Amino acid sequence: MAMTEPAKLRILVADDQPDVLVALRLLLKAEGFAIDTADHPAAILRSVAASPPDIVLMDLNYTRDTTSGEEGLDVLEQFRRMGLTVPVIVMTAWGSVDIAVEAMRRGARDFVLKPWDNYRLLATLRKHAGDRAEQFVKATHDLDLARQVQAQLLPQRRPPLRTLQYDGYCLQAGAVGGDYYDFLDLAPGRVGLVLADISGKGIAAALLMSNLQAALRSLSWQAVQNLPLLLKTLNLQFRESTPPERYATMFFGDYDDTARILRYANCGHNPPLVLRASGEVEWLLPTAPVIGILPVFPVEVGEVHLAVGDRLAIYSDGVTDAAGPQGGELGEAGLLEEFRREELTPQLLAARIAAYSPGEQFDDMTLVTARAV
Repeated sequence: MAMTEPAKLRILVADDQPDVLVALRLLLKAEGFAIDTADHPAAILRSVAASPPDIVLMDLNYTRDTTSGEEGLDVLEQFRRMGLTVPVIVMTAWGSVDIAVEAMRRGARDFVLKPWDNYRLLATLRKHAGDRAEQFVKATHDLDLARQVQAQLLPQRRPPLRTLQYDGYCLQAGAVGGDYYDFLDLAPGRVGLVLADISGKGIAAALLMSNLQAALRSLSWQAVQNLPLLLKTLNLQFRESTPPERYATMFFGDYDDTARILRYANCGHNPPLVLRASGEVEWLLPTAPVIGILPVFPVEVGEVHLAVGDRLAIYSDGVTDAAGPQGGELGEAGLLEEFRREELTPQLLAARIAAYSPGEQFDDMTLVTARAV
């Protein structure tokens, strides 16, 4: 589940020249600002009334071949009547500095000369953004560090198996996420295939993900001899260290390289897909509750044999909740269709599914895929 990025500083850029708007949008977006645009005074006032930005960067002239600045000065007067308190920076040509001074007398905080210097323009914007800019820069820096740390928490190696080829991938919707997958070296010829999804969003979900991972890795030695005991202990630890409304869904599979058998427990997670070489399909349904809610944790262990050519897909709900090629959610049927189409790495499968969504990705998409050989 995705983490929300820090709110970007919103700048309303107003100018009647499309090329100016495009140039400023590209410049400011690259610097991490969120951009709204307006091309005439009425549009400026509507935008500000609907959702006040953090900064207004506006030209003073909007009627072709005029240089009086009266239109921009009138907008400043309207801002005053509206009680707008955000910084307003006006743009003016070299020959109209006197107009810019008059604009500052009417409430503008600063002015930028056209044609502008990118460095000076950005410095002016950051100066008037003040504490908000510093907070955004710090939050972005902190998230970059968190992203690096979380990347190291994902498996850095795959314990070798003779009879199973496998890999995993997480396509995050934000800087960090609450999805987790792992490959655990349980014993010679035994590998744990794990995928978990933490409830909620934000920093809390990312922290709980790392908590779950640390607890699971410390308990994983129990998996071969007593998988139910491992999960009961994990549930108890997670429940005691998290708020009542937080929980995790998880699939834990213990693959035996010699027997070609996957012993598994599905803790309230999306049912993994087994696609047989014959074309038959099996779904590995839940065998236990979600982790972190119930004090009593009943666990049943399922078992599935993977013959040569059989394939396995373990996934988070961000995959099946994503848009499908025909619109609407992809769903389990859509995932099966994508999985049947051709054998792809989890990276390519996630990328293809993500490409069906016309807008922003709203949730992490995590996949572990395997093929018996």
